[in-house]
Amino acid sequence: MSDLLNTSDDQQHCHEQPCDGIDFTITPRGHDLGGFQVRRVLPFRQKRSVGPWVFFDHMGPADFSPGPGINVRPHPHIGLATVTYLFDGEIFHRDSLGNAQAIVPGDINLMIAGKGITHSERESLERQKIKRKAHGLQLWLALPESHEVMDPEFHHYDASDIPITDVDGVAVRVMMGTAYSATSPVMTLSETLYMEAKLKSGQKLLLPDAEERAVYVVEGALNFRDTPIKQHEMAILKPHSGIEVTALIETHLALVGGAPLGERFIEWNFVSSQKERIHQAKQDWVNGKFPKVPEDDEEFIPLPG
Repeated sequence: MSDLLNTSDDQQHCHEQPCDGIDFTITPRGHDLGGFQVRRVLPFRQKRSVGPWVFFDHMGPADFSPGPGINVRPHPHIGLATVTYLFDGEIFHRDSLGNAQAIVPGDINLMIAGKGITHSERESLERQKIKRKAHGLQLWLALPESHEVMDPEFHHYDASDIPITDVDGVAVRVMMGTAYSATSPVMTLSETLYMEAKLKSGQKLLLPDAEERAVYVVEGALNFRDTPIKQHEMAILKPHSGIEVTALIETHLALVGGAPLGERFIEWNFVSSQKERIHQAKQDWVNGKFPKVPEDDEEFIPLPG
C-alpha cells in the first residue's frame, strides 16, 4: 500500500540507545488517511534496510463503517517482493498474473515483482457493506541481484501452513525463515527472518540470531536491560547473541532480519540495484507498458509528479 503514504525521513524520530545490544530505536509518525492510520518505519535515513527488508508499514488498527475502506487502485512494482500479513480484517488481492486472492488474518501473501507486475488491493463489495476492522503489516523484500529481473510470481500461504511454536510459554509464529527450530514453508530467495510473538506481562523472550535484526512493538511495551521499547517503536539490534526482551505489559511484537543484500535504490513502488531500471520502469508505467490486472483494469494510480 505504498501509494497510501509518502513519509519523509524528517517525520520519523531516532532515539540513540546507550545500552549494549540496541543501536537505536525508530518512532514513525502515523498519518490518518480518512480513518485509516499507516505508520512507515522503513526506510529510515539512518537505516535504509534490515537484512533484505527495505520497507516496513504498519497499517491500522482501523474501524470502518459500511462504505469504502481499503481501496488501492492498480499500481506497479519491480525488483522486490511484497509480503502482506494481517492481524485483523481482509484484503482482496488481484494482480497482472491473473491471481485473485482474499487475504485473511494469519495468511502470508508473497508477491515477487521481479521484472514487473501490477496489482491492486481492495475490499470485496460484501465487506464494504458491514462494519469491519483492518490491521496488519506490509513489508517489502529486496531481491538478490540474480533475481531482480526474474519473471514475476505469486504465492499464497494459508494461516494453517505457518508454524507456531512455544518458547518458554511464549507463542511464536515463524512467517519466513527458521527460528526456534521451526521453519516456515514461505519461499525465500536469500537469508530471511520474519516472526511474531505474543507475550504476557512479565514474560521474557530470547530473540533469534541473524546477521541483521530489528524488533517492532505492534502493541504493548518491551524492556531490554532497563531500556524500554515502546509501542510502535522499532529497535535496531546489534549483531549480538543473547538479546532477551521482557514484556512490561501484554505485548505483540514482530521481528525482521536476515543477511543484507547491498545498496538498493527505492523510488515510489520500484526497488533496484540499478537506477537505470527504475528510470525505465517509470517510463514504462507512464507509457502503459506494464501488464494490466484482469477484472480491475479501468483505473490506476498515476506516477507521482
